[in-house]
Amino acid sequence: MATKKEEKEFEKERKKEQKERLKRMKEEGLDKYFTPEQIRYNRNKRLIGTIWPIFRALILFGLGFVIMYPLLFMLSTAFRPNDQMSDPSIVWLPKSFTIDNIETVANLMRFTTWDWSSPLTNTLLNTIIINIVSSVLQVFTCSITGYGFARFKFKGRGILFGVVLMMIIVPPQIITIPLYMQYAYFKLFGLIPLYIGGSQVSLINSGLTMYLPALFANGIKAGLFIYIFRQFFRGLPKELEDAAYLDGCGPFETYVKIMVPNAKTSFLTVFLFSIVWYWNDYYVSASFFTQNNTVALMLKNLDSTLQQELFDGESVSARQMIVWLESGCLLSITPLLIMYIFLQRYFIEGVERSGLTGM
Repeated sequence: MATKKEEKEFEKERKKEQKERLKRMKEEGLDKYFTPEQIRYNRNKRLIGTIWPIFRALILFGLGFVIMYPLLFMLSTAFRPNDQMSDPSIVWLPKSFTIDNIETVANLMRFTTWDWSSPLTNTLLNTIIINIVSSVLQVFTCSITGYGFARFKFKGRGILFGVVLMMIIVPPQIITIPLYMQYAYFKLFGLIPLYIGGSQVSLINSGLTMYLPALFANGIKAGLFIYIFRQFFRGLPKELEDAAYLDGCGPFETYVKIMVPNAKTSFLTVFLFSIVWYWNDYYVSASFFTQNNTVALMLKNLDSTLQQELFDGESVSARQMIVWLESGCLLSITPLLIMYIFLQRYFIEGVERSGLTGM
């Protein structure tokens, strides 16, 4: 078996012979070796090989600029004094940098608010708790549901999976009003009024409006997560389960001891997706929260908050508030960026193995 040194020398000699042969062919004339069609094909192929890298670089540069422009503008504006926004000589880099905008918006969005008697008044902590609890519950229930669709045959499986697909297709606005009525007058099949003297319980402004749907695999984007788990579990060898059954494991024990360890990347991918969607959600939160603040809700209402707190209720244009609005956007995406930086490798690996690329 040839060593690496010998392989390099052989490759070097082969390239040298190819160059000499090509040089000899050009000197003797290509017509002697190729037909006119082959010469024209090689010429076009060489031309495309020269132009395509340039064209590809321009496409990637254009897409990169479209994606990065809002981020660059946000960074340029968030650390810029407000009086420099009307300076025509400043385009990207301000003459001076300031963090006053960040501090002001952090106070208005209650990022710095802390009360030991009620710690959930801190917007960041409240959002993190809601996101993590909802995401963990959703990952657990969606994985079991996806495993059931992938491995077990039962009556009505096709119909139920059609319902899962409808969860992906149908927008959440369709069921918002029935859900609101259910949470506002929560009876639990009439059991709660029976045991507490006929009164009803309202779950509005409670984290349960997020936790209960996630617990029953019906949270935000739950249909997509069930589909991802189904695709992944279908790709695992059936022999893994057969070996577990021979060792005396039941279906749930097989799921816990065999399937879950093999699906770590899919669990991480779905968990990250769930975190991002719960973090960015403001429609569902705005429907059920009127006093329970999240980052998305505070950002959504930031313009009105700025008008009340900084401009004494006067109506001002968005350009006059742009430095604070961009600071709020920067504060809201920073935790997600930090999370993605540390988990990027596992996230990409999970996307490749979870079946997303085949959708």
